[in-house]
Amino acid sequence: MNAALDVSPGGAGGAGATMPQKERLYLFDTTLRDGAQTHGVDFTLPDKLRVMALLDAVGVDYIEAGYPGANPQDSALFAQTHPAKAKITAFGMTKRAGRSAANDPGVAALLAAKADAICFVAKASAYQVRVALEISEEENIASIRESVAAACAAGREAMVDCEHFFDGYKEKRTFALACARAAYEAGARWVVLCDTNGGTLPHEIEAIIADVLTVVPGDHLGIHAHNDTEQAVANSLAAVRAGVRQIQGTLNGLGERCGNANLCSLIPTLLLKPDFAARFDLGVGPEQLADLTHVSRTLDEMLNRAPNRHAPYVGESAFATKAGIHASAILKDPATYEHVAPEQVGNRRRVMVSDQAGRSNVIAELERLGVDIDRKDPRLARLLDEVKQREALGYSYEAADASFALLARRMLGTVPDYFQVERFSVNVERRFNARGEMTTVAEAIVKVNVHGEVLISAAEGNGPVNALDVALRKDLGRYQPFISGLRLTDYRVRILDGGTEAITRVLIESADETGARWSTVGVSPNIIDASFEALIDSITWKLLTAGAPK
Repeated sequence: MNAALDVSPGGAGGAGATMPQKERLYLFDTTLRDGAQTHGVDFTLPDKLRVMALLDAVGVDYIEAGYPGANPQDSALFAQTHPAKAKITAFGMTKRAGRSAANDPGVAALLAAKADAICFVAKASAYQVRVALEISEEENIASIRESVAAACAAGREAMVDCEHFFDGYKEKRTFALACARAAYEAGARWVVLCDTNGGTLPHEIEAIIADVLTVVPGDHLGIHAHNDTEQAVANSLAAVRAGVRQIQGTLNGLGERCGNANLCSLIPTLLLKPDFAARFDLGVGPEQLADLTHVSRTLDEMLNRAPNRHAPYVGESAFATKAGIHASAILKDPATYEHVAPEQVGNRRRVMVSDQAGRSNVIAELERLGVDIDRKDPRLARLLDEVKQREALGYSYEAADASFALLARRMLGTVPDYFQVERFSVNVERRFNARGEMTTVAEAIVKVNVHGEVLISAAEGNGPVNALDVALRKDLGRYQPFISGLRLTDYRVRILDGGTEAITRVLIESADETGARWSTVGVSPNIIDASFEALIDSITWKLLTAGAPK
């Protein structure tokens, strides 16, 4: 009988029925080790400490914080203890062939590290052992066995990442299984099966794990999936169904090449989908789940990366609806187009306004933005027509919520005239600097009128838009305190028609000291003019939401 459906003789749901006992799934995060191999990602030591705190708050069971001895930063991190609910894990290689574990400097660094657990990486492919390590299969298995034994003797929880396991299994099943068995029999708490090249498919994962279970019990098995076929999450879930009880992954799917299994997709699936939620417990509860979107975006902000808008669960578009007929249905019942409630993962519903929008889209977005209006107000129809006419000119309000809100409020007569820009100029000059290097310098001058007070500001920047942004926000008189925490977080340009005289659309994303984020849009044949329009909207929205006096 299926354990998840097992009930007492009283019958399902009847008198005497007992709830099935859930199994524990363990989450192992490798954002700071495997995720650090992402192209363009570099963690400083303070970054690592901050990410460790985020992960501990999420409720993961293991945090693989780095590779002691590999670089000064990781060596410094493991030179001190880090109190956490999660088990801080050090990563490194098994001992080298031809020497004992006691005389191997890599193993010594791992044993000296102030970590709760040690994760050894070991080849589990005969091909890799022969070609990459150039040692015998027997020497490789001995390295696994002796390294794990050394960690256990030192009182550490040991685990082994069986690198290239699935490819190795397909090539030489007996050797791959021998590596897994050696790790388990030597005392490894976890034997982790790695799809290192990311080419294994879910049905293969399940079939191979079924065989591995004959030599290692499932409550000692883990899965480490890479995303080279866009199936790292699917492979991890397949592994759980097959019997493994530890999942390795990273926040936002960071990792070399195409990344690792994304914990921001796995965690909600395991907690919210009945097939998994009914069978397993995690260290993550509803409160931590509701903070997942914030954690995901905090990491992207630390790395100066634009968040993936289309990421499942936590992406800005994960619960976005554009078509008018869909918006109408969502206003009646969100379940018509949502598989889970966005609030469960800390996200929000977005009913976008665009040239495909209907009246329901406009009403929903105005309500979200706090704009009070009667649903029968004739101005709604005029607003919808205006949106469609402006989108025909190149505007995109589905990606610029603040600009739409300002447009709507202006049509309703509720946006103060905080300031007027009387003129601006931008100059770009290519010249030699004091060191004799050729450089390009942009300078902008902005003249604004703030309730009769004329202010002129000049600034240099690394480009014309940057210079214009700095000059505009340099001095807004009495409004300066309200914009002191404003910063631009993303800048995107889209050429709408070919040629150098084409219409240009500029989208700017801004944030402030409270963590609030908003987007604005500008359109013009001139990229500077389009950028300036978006900048003006961004500042105006900040002043409006901050409650600046008129």
